[in-house]
Amino acid sequence: MKKTIVLFFICLSFNFLSSQTTQQFITTFEKSGGTETATYPEVVHFYKNLSETFPEISIQEMGKTDSGEPLHIITYNPDKQFDFSEISKNKRILLINNGIHPGESDGIDATMMLYRDLAQGKIKVPENTVLVTIPVYNIGGSLNRNTGSRANQNGPKAYGFRGNARNFDLNRDFIKCDTENAKSFAKIFHLVQPDVFIDNHVSNGADYQYTLTHLFTQHNKLGGSLGEYLNTEMMPDLEEKLAEKDWDITPYVNVFNQVPEIGFSQFIDYPRYSTGYTTLWNVLGMMVETHMLKPYKQRVEGTYELMISMIEIIEENHEEIALLREASFSNFKEGTSYPLDWNIDETKSTTLNFKGFEGDMITSDVTDSQRLKYNRDKPFTKDIVYKNYFKPSAEVTIPEAFVIPQGWHDVIDLLKLNQVQMTRFKKDTTITVLSYKIASFETKKSAYEGHYPHYNTTVKSSEEKVSFRKGDYYISTNQPAKRYLLETLEPQAPDSFFNWNFFDTILQQKEGFSPYVFEDTAKNMLENNPELNAAFEEKKASDTSFSANWFAQLNWLYEQSNHAEKAYMQYPIYRLN
Repeated sequence: MKKTIVLFFICLSFNFLSSQTTQQFITTFEKSGGTETATYPEVVHFYKNLSETFPEISIQEMGKTDSGEPLHIITYNPDKQFDFSEISKNKRILLINNGIHPGESDGIDATMMLYRDLAQGKIKVPENTVLVTIPVYNIGGSLNRNTGSRANQNGPKAYGFRGNARNFDLNRDFIKCDTENAKSFAKIFHLVQPDVFIDNHVSNGADYQYTLTHLFTQHNKLGGSLGEYLNTEMMPDLEEKLAEKDWDITPYVNVFNQVPEIGFSQFIDYPRYSTGYTTLWNVLGMMVETHMLKPYKQRVEGTYELMISMIEIIEENHEEIALLREASFSNFKEGTSYPLDWNIDETKSTTLNFKGFEGDMITSDVTDSQRLKYNRDKPFTKDIVYKNYFKPSAEVTIPEAFVIPQGWHDVIDLLKLNQVQMTRFKKDTTITVLSYKIASFETKKSAYEGHYPHYNTTVKSSEEKVSFRKGDYYISTNQPAKRYLLETLEPQAPDSFFNWNFFDTILQQKEGFSPYVFEDTAKNMLENNPELNAAFEEKKASDTSFSANWFAQLNWLYEQSNHAEKAYMQYPIYRLN
C-alpha cells in the first residue's frame, strides 16, 4: 500500500511537471490566437527557460548592440555539442536571423515554436544539421514598440520599429558596419561559419495570392557550381516541399506600384544586405518574404513550415552542400576576372506560373489622379516573365595581394573583424605596385544610412614604385576572405569602402596656389617645355569652356607641375599583380 501511494505521488508530480513544462513553452503568438508577437524580454525569457530544460539547446550572449542590450545566439544540437569548430567537422550549420526589421516579426515567433518543437520531439530531429538563431537582431527597434509604423501590414497588434537604436536600417549595414549590431553579427557569422543562412522578413509591394515568397541570393553572383546548385536544386526543392504541404511560394515580387504580371526581375543583393554579405563567404543564403496583407497567423505558420522544409533539404543534401562550399573557395584565382557589378541578362529568363489578382488603374477618391486597385474577387493564374539571370557589368583582374598603409585603421579594423589574414612589413619597403587615381565618381544628394555614398566610380591605373613603412599591411588574396577583399577594396564595386565614404579625405585638395604668384611659374613651364605648351594650346582650342576660364587654365598647369598634390585623388590601397 505504501509503495502504491509513493508511486501515485511520483506519477502525479511527473504529470504536474510535464504539464508545467508544456505550459511554460506556449508562446505569446499561440496564447493570442496568432494575433500578437512576443516582446524582446519575453523572447529572451523563453529561450533561457528552453535551454535550462533541454540540454540540446544553448543560449549565449554574443556582443553588443546600439541599444546597450547584448545579442544572443541560440543553438540547437541534438548531440549537445556547442563548440562550432567541432560541429562543422561533421554537420551542416543553418543560421537563422530574426527581427532585423522588428515590425516584420514573423520569424521571431516561428523560430521560437520551431526550437521548442524540435526539443520536444514534435518534429523529426535532424541528424546532420545544427540550428543557430539570432532571436532578435534589431533589439533597439524591438524595444521601440508601437502599433502604427507598419501602415500596410495586417498584424500583429503591436511590433517593433524598422530603425535600430540609432535609426540605422540594419539590412543596409553588413558591409560598412556602422552599428554595434553589425560588428557583433560579423563575430557571430565567423564563429558559427554557417553553410546555409535564412533572414526572415515581411514584404511590401504588390498584392497576390501567395503568403510566402523567397528571395535567394542571386545565383550568378554566388557563382560556379554552388550558384548552379542554389538555382537548379535547392530553390526548386524548397518550392516542391512547400507545395506538398499546400504552401504555395513564388520568388520575391520585385515591383512597386505596378501589377506583377507585366514581369519583374530578381532583386540583386549587394553586400550591404545580409544575403549579399554571406555570399562573400560562399554561403547559401535566402530571405523569407511573407506577404504583408495576409493574416499574421498565416504568415508565421508559413515561415515555420518553410524553415522545416529547409532543414529537410539540408539533411538530404548535407554531403553535397559541404563539397560544393569547400570547392567554391578555390574559385576566382589570382590573375582571373572577378565581377564587381551586375546587369540583367536580357537573353535569358524564367517563366513563372504566377497566382495574382487582377489590378486596374482607377481614379483616386483622394487625389483625383490614377491609382492602382487590386480586386481580390478576381484571382488569376498566368505565365509571366521572371528575369533571374544576370551578367557582369564591371570586372577586375584579381591581384596577388593588396597593400594598405597602417594609418587607415578604420578599414583595417573591419578587415580584422572579418578575419582577413594579414601580415605586416617588418621594415620599410619599396615595391612596384598598381596604383589607382580616382578618375570620376558621383555622390548621392540625400543622406542614405548615415552616408552620402558615391557611385559610378572609375579609376585610372598606373604601375609605380611606392615606399611603404614598417608596420603597413600586406594582404594576400589567396584566402577565404578573397571575395570580401575584392568587393570592399576595389573602388568601382558598388559597396566598396570608397563608395561608402571611408576614403573621402583624399577627395579634398589640401594645398593650392595663389594665381598672381603662379602666373610667372606657369609662364616659365610653358616656355621651357614645348610638349606641355602644345598640349595646353590643343586643350584651349578643343575646349571652349576651358579657353574661357582663366583659373581652369592655371589649375590645369598647376596639376602638371611638381607642385601638384600627390595625395589628391590618390587611392591609398595598392595592388600587387
